[in-house]
Amino acid sequence: MVKRMLIMLLAVIIVIGGVVGWHIFIGIMTKKFMASFGNQLQTVSTATAGNAPWQGTLQANGTLRAVRGADLSVEAAGIVDTINFESGADVPAGSTLLRLKPNDDPAKLQQLQAAAELDAITYRRDQEQFAAQAVSQATLDTDLANLKSARAQVAAQQALIEEKTLKAPFSGRLGIRQVDQGQYLASGTAVVTLQALDPIVIDFYVPQQSLAKVTLGALVNATVDTYPGTIFKGTISSVNSKVDSASRNIQVRASFHNADHQLVPGMYANVEIDSGAARQEITIPQTAITYNPYGDTIFVVAQNGNDEHGKPKMVATQRFVTLSETRGDQVSIKTGLKVGEVVVIAGQMKLHNGSAVVIDNHLLPPNQANPTPPNS
Repeated sequence: MVKRMLIMLLAVIIVIGGVVGWHIFIGIMTKKFMASFGNQLQTVSTATAGNAPWQGTLQANGTLRAVRGADLSVEAAGIVDTINFESGADVPAGSTLLRLKPNDDPAKLQQLQAAAELDAITYRRDQEQFAAQAVSQATLDTDLANLKSARAQVAAQQALIEEKTLKAPFSGRLGIRQVDQGQYLASGTAVVTLQALDPIVIDFYVPQQSLAKVTLGALVNATVDTYPGTIFKGTISSVNSKVDSASRNIQVRASFHNADHQLVPGMYANVEIDSGAARQEITIPQTAITYNPYGDTIFVVAQNGNDEHGKPKMVATQRFVTLSETRGDQVSIKTGLKVGEVVVIAGQMKLHNGSAVVIDNHLLPPNQANPTPPNS
């Protein structure tokens, strides 16, 4: 019995010893592997921090609208008699575009004009009679009142005829005609749109915290996907007098010359505004930044002695930085980096603080202030 227990105890000791030994072996091999991995050279791409001129910008999305635009309609109801325009034509202010059938309106106007002329004759005759003391002042006053009433009726009838005539309120380009000759139009029915296209404006919104950076006359660059690569230049013409209480944004309007009528109301536009004075900033590609909840970091590459072959040993050191603004592929650095220092812009995901690196800059990430995507 005792012999059997001794044998079992010995077996347990052997098993425990084997497990402990295996863990020790695994730990040693893991340390050797990690040491060899840590000493491995990691291939990275780098860029040198430069001191470049920097113009702060605000970016927004906006909608184009005509400086003057309206959907034209007639004030009165009636049948379309004549149409004096073509779709898409440019028309001057005051030109007659459409008339409704006048019916008996001209005849009524002539009748009222004849009555007014008669009242005018009567008034002049009674003035002469009054000078000869042949009529009373009351008769003369009645004649004058009748004349004014007759002339007012003439003006009212002329206004009624004018309501059946559609004229261009300003110079501009017409849209597509929405009515045909002989069609009955109810009062207020849209006939055609008229848009003054030069100049043209873009309305957009900026956050209230950026209001101090928006100044009247500031340069505005706008792009539309209709004309890839084309930048339209304008200036800020007005800023709304209040902030939208729901979004905390404020409306801004920029004016653009549009003599060739490339820009059309209703288009969607990307807007970029110059804010503040131009200055010098330390700039690097945005791909160099590793964004973390506890702070933004970069890897700075510098020589740290020589390797066993006598060649310079390049080591990457992790460093916290404070970022400023971004533009295109670039970012400006407030603190944490000096001009001339070399930063890793590709391959930093495999690095840790103190990693030995080898630099290969055959293929570099983009680093343009105003990039133009190939598919734009």
